[in-house]
Amino acid sequence: MTILCLCREKHHWKLIPGYAAAFRARGFEFVYTDEDIPLDSSLEEILQKLPTRPSYIFHFESVWPLLPQGLEHSDIPTVRFDADTYFHPQRRIRWSSLFDYVAVFHPGYDEMFRRAGHPGAFLLPHAVRRELYEAPEVEREFEIGWVGQISGALYRNRSEWLPRLFQTFHGNNVSRTYTISEVAGIYRRSRIVVNIGRDDFPQDANLRVFEVLASGALLITSTPSELTDVGFKEGIHFIGYKHEREILPLVNEFLKRESDRERIGQAGRTKVLSEHTYENRVQSLLDRFNKSSRELLAPARAWPEHRARLAYLDYFASLGQVATAHSQFRHIAGRSIHETIEGAVLLGKAWGRGLLSKTPT
Repeated sequence: MTILCLCREKHHWKLIPGYAAAFRARGFEFVYTDEDIPLDSSLEEILQKLPTRPSYIFHFESVWPLLPQGLEHSDIPTVRFDADTYFHPQRRIRWSSLFDYVAVFHPGYDEMFRRAGHPGAFLLPHAVRRELYEAPEVEREFEIGWVGQISGALYRNRSEWLPRLFQTFHGNNVSRTYTISEVAGIYRRSRIVVNIGRDDFPQDANLRVFEVLASGALLITSTPSELTDVGFKEGIHFIGYKHEREILPLVNEFLKRESDRERIGQAGRTKVLSEHTYENRVQSLLDRFNKSSRELLAPARAWPEHRARLAYLDYFASLGQVATAHSQFRHIAGRSIHETIEGAVLLGKAWGRGLLSKTPT
């Protein structure tokens, strides 16, 4: 059985390799599209280049904005993996309507998508690569660990509090980038990792929290947290804080409470490695596909062409692909007043953002 992935591993190096390896371990072929094709290529043209017709087509949210034409007419089940579902969810509902199934990574959004009319929406949280975290225990030389972006408009709390942490406690080099295996190594060598999420979505159960839990380090993260919605318990699997001013005292406290720190860290590690690996996620996907009997559920299958074209236009415009979005608009203009007006507005906004990004500061 073959799965076609509509991007390559490097386009989401944290996510796709884990799924590819887990599917291949189950005997699947996991193949990728070529990179030298237009972003709005015909799906049928892409399929004709493959030696074997795939059983499923996967579309991961990634840095490569390929969205083939004709997804809504595919006789092969299509799956969208929507990692940042909380960011403009209404637009994501529209894009996902082109796909038969949509895996959302954040609890509650599966219900939102289904209420909006997508019967193929389901929850599939982040996961870890088991082989990176099953090695024997190593010395935890860092009092605290951290890997990830520190500054930016969405990370004001993070940019304020992380420097304070690393001025107070001994930690790793936070100024460099790390490979996915190096990330595991940093967390496995850390006693505590503090997760400070986005300012606009602090409850995020992002990939970091699963990696930290898998490493056996003590996770300290803000509450309320999506972790509780996927089965983790505060005080048993992680420690929560309500305000950032609580972070430094909590770190200081649990550095001293070694037995409690290790007990909570190991409880989190056990739960993640038994329930939240890519092997678990692949099994969940296969169970769902078997239960649904490859049912074709994309809402856009019942839409008129101009409405489906607007979903493509919206997707390309949101990612700054103005020329590709404009090519969709030519199939919309004049066919529906509502879609024509909305498409023109989306194009105008994308064009405006492009001009601003080129303006010298």
